[in-house]
Amino acid sequence: MALLALIAVTAVWGVTFVQVKDAVELYPLFAFLAVRYAIATGALAVVGGGRVRTLGRSGLAAGAVLGLLLGLGIGLQTAGLERTTVSSTGFITGLYVVLTPLFGLVLFRTRVGLEVWLGVTLAVIGLAMLSGVHVGSPGGNLLVLASTTAQALQILMVERYAPRYDAIALTLVQMAACFVGFLVIGLALGELEVPRGWTVWGALLVTGVFASALAYLIQVWAQRQLSAARIALVFSLETVFAGLFGYWLSGDRLGWLGWGGCAVILAGIVVAEPSAAATLRRLVGWRPTLLPSD
Repeated sequence: MALLALIAVTAVWGVTFVQVKDAVELYPLFAFLAVRYAIATGALAVVGGGRVRTLGRSGLAAGAVLGLLLGLGIGLQTAGLERTTVSSTGFITGLYVVLTPLFGLVLFRTRVGLEVWLGVTLAVIGLAMLSGVHVGSPGGNLLVLASTTAQALQILMVERYAPRYDAIALTLVQMAACFVGFLVIGLALGELEVPRGWTVWGALLVTGVFASALAYLIQVWAQRQLSAARIALVFSLETVFAGLFGYWLSGDRLGWLGWGGCAVILAGIVVAEPSAAATLRRLVGWRPTLLPSD
């Protein structure tokens, strides 16, 4: 269930690349992010407002740290998305599949199994094959690369905090921290204004409720069962979905090499996560043939 929920999250993130790119062409960037996380905070407050008191000071601090890293990652990613293509953004974001286990090893001496490193290797090969997509703007690509570093650290810190605190309360504080940070920046830049039009409101509602509140709640819940390295591997599917939706909705083109990269990334996840192969077999209705013994 955790694996399937995370795959659904990456699909939502993949399609919102296109929505966000269209929306920030019409509405100021930091105003968009402030409203997005205001919606996310409100959605979680309905069910989790009363749970925040269970976190204590340490839990509030943990949520603030996660919110800082997430806000930094999303802000840089969205700024980069303004300047580069949907597919390039997805490709570069997928590099946290490498950075997450490396940061875990350097910062916390967290060792991962050989199967995870093999999965990481396959995912990196797949990401390299996806370089067949448009390269986009160098400046935009650098912003997305910086955001990837922050997101890798966020995944790593969720692994440390998720088992200690209530999932809904921790995610609510994380969303609220993002909202406050983007609100302050938006006010300082004088960008805040009332959103107008379905393009903007549609992107705000989808990203606020599904790509933020629900997605990061699922992440916190899933990281009680899966390691940060495995979470990063599953999240690399975001690259695949970004390529798919970039192709269908934004005119990006992957080429045969790019589509092959998508397949290799999926293979990396199956190798690294033992339950993935069984899950995929169940989804397609495959059953092994049992031969009678002699």
